[in-house]
Amino acid sequence: MERASVFCARGEELLGIFHPGDQHANRGVLILVGGPQYRVGSHRQFLLLARHLAAHGVPVMRFDYRGMGDSSGPAINFEHVATDIVAAIDAFQFEFPELRDVIIWGLCDAASAALLYAYCDARVGGLVLLNPWARTEQGIAKAYLKHYYLRRLISRDFWSGLARGRVNPVASIRSLANMVSKRVGIGNIPSSGQFGADPANTRPLPERMADGWRRFRGRILVILSGDDLTAAEFRDVAASSASWRGLLDEPRVYVRELPEANHTFSRRIWRDKVAQWTLEWIG
Repeated sequence: MERASVFCARGEELLGIFHPGDQHANRGVLILVGGPQYRVGSHRQFLLLARHLAAHGVPVMRFDYRGMGDSSGPAINFEHVATDIVAAIDAFQFEFPELRDVIIWGLCDAASAALLYAYCDARVGGLVLLNPWARTEQGIAKAYLKHYYLRRLISRDFWSGLARGRVNPVASIRSLANMVSKRVGIGNIPSSGQFGADPANTRPLPERMADGWRRFRGRILVILSGDDLTAAEFRDVAASSASWRGLLDEPRVYVRELPEANHTFSRRIWRDKVAQWTLEWIG
């Protein structure tokens, strides 16, 4: 039976949902949920994934950070959730005492939070990272130029709309110019997270993520969508950044691609494939 539990982190009450698997399992999955979102539609993926894994014997816990969903407190940036993750793993192991190996599963900024945290906790043995958030000003501008504007320029719909007056050429040129300025380092796009970057962390987010990757010695599964700018930006960072050189090629790393999928894997066929890959990798 699925059951809810309330546990504490820094004086706030956090809600966790447990999905029991095999009662003797020593490996479980902790699902991190990113920023504010509805629990229906594409984001129901977390519930469906948890039930799928539990049905195959894998205990699962999903929970809300402070200020998210049903947990109390003000909303916090994903870079400040280490205390919440510690408390969640404590609660997970209290509920399932035989757990010795916790795999953290996260989408978008939850994947980034997992990377920033995992090396600090010996209980974490693996990471499943979906479309990790590696946002920088130049990175998102490059992704837009390479993966959005280029597609637009070769799109028949764009030229047809331009000829029929459905596309505003001045607005399109201004938008393109704005992205070009960001690409060369002019402009201001938030560097990380829905709630702003941490001013105490002066290094770019991708560098700190790469550092967490290196310091974490467990296994890593990366799942990337083909129709997603966040995934495109991560690919560009991993391919061109010196701090990321060779990280995706490590023997402990397994990368899977879903070329047609969007950011949240919103179609059933995509959700099912993610669940299948996750279960196979855990096994």
